[in-house]
Amino acid sequence: MLDIECFSWLNRALESDMSPVLVIATNRGIAKIRGTQYKSPHGIPIDLLDRLMIISTTPYSEAETKRILEIRCEEEDVEMTPDALELLTRIGIETSLRYAIHMIMAASLCCTKQGYRGANRGHKAVLLSVRGREAFDAVPDGVPKRVYVQ
Repeated sequence: MLDIECFSWLNRALESDMSPVLVIATNRGIAKIRGTQYKSPHGIPIDLLDRLMIISTTPYSEAETKRILEIRCEEEDVEMTPDALELLTRIGIETSLRYAIHMIMAASLCCTKQGYRGANRGHKAVLLSVRGREAFDAVPDGVPKRVYVQ
């Protein structure tokens, strides 16, 4: 959290000829500006807040997450069954999109090592076993669970 001296320095830097691009990310509501008794939105002084463009962000929808993962699979040249893609989408929504994207290549390597052509639901679920036993139990029948147990 920045205090009033930091905000003063940022104001001066923004007024210079070599003005930097300033990106501030916050989820604070009305908060006290450190070093003062004043409260303002996001804990940022009003004079600096007036110079900022506020862009609110929202999480991706399930359809958007699924499409992002489909594109990433195409770019990494990984075949994915619909079941695996559905599970990966759910993982992306419950945890993070970054985590789900990293699982694409891990599942692909796992499939390649075991001689499978495409990643299926079983490979995703087994890779999830680090998250808990329920993920391991989600492996469908017919997928050799013992191969992936560490």
